[in-house]
Amino acid sequence: MALHLIKLCVGCDSIDDLAQWQAERLRRGEDVGHTTRMFPKRRDELLAGGSLYWVIRGHIQVRQPVLDLKTVIGGDGIERCRIVLGSELAPVRPTPRRAFQGWRYLKAEDAPPDLGGTSAENVPEAMRQELLRLGLI
Repeated sequence: MALHLIKLCVGCDSIDDLAQWQAERLRRGEDVGHTTRMFPKRRDELLAGGSLYWVIRGHIQVRQPVLDLKTVIGGDGIERCRIVLGSELAPVRPTPRRAFQGWRYLKAEDAPPDLGGTSAENVPEAMRQELLRLGLI
């Protein structure tokens, strides 16, 4: 069973914001991913089908497949982990999550299910955010 990561999506207010930010990285020829200070010790489990679940505005809202974990050295000489992600954003059932620092492991059985194929996936982003705010999804 795959292991996942969960991370706050700081600076994004919606899935659309995240998609636009990542599209800009791709236009510049960069990979889609996130650089973090700590390197996950459970690498093999993450690379066996794991995803990064993004927390946006207090709810887990979307996930991306983890493709690779690379060691990178910053300009300050500090070793960091580059989490390379697939470009596919898969909306998931919004699940409340309190703020935390860094990333956390997320067991497969605790991960919210994808919205794929449901009517909630086809709702415009602004409407989905309003329904989420009202506690209807």
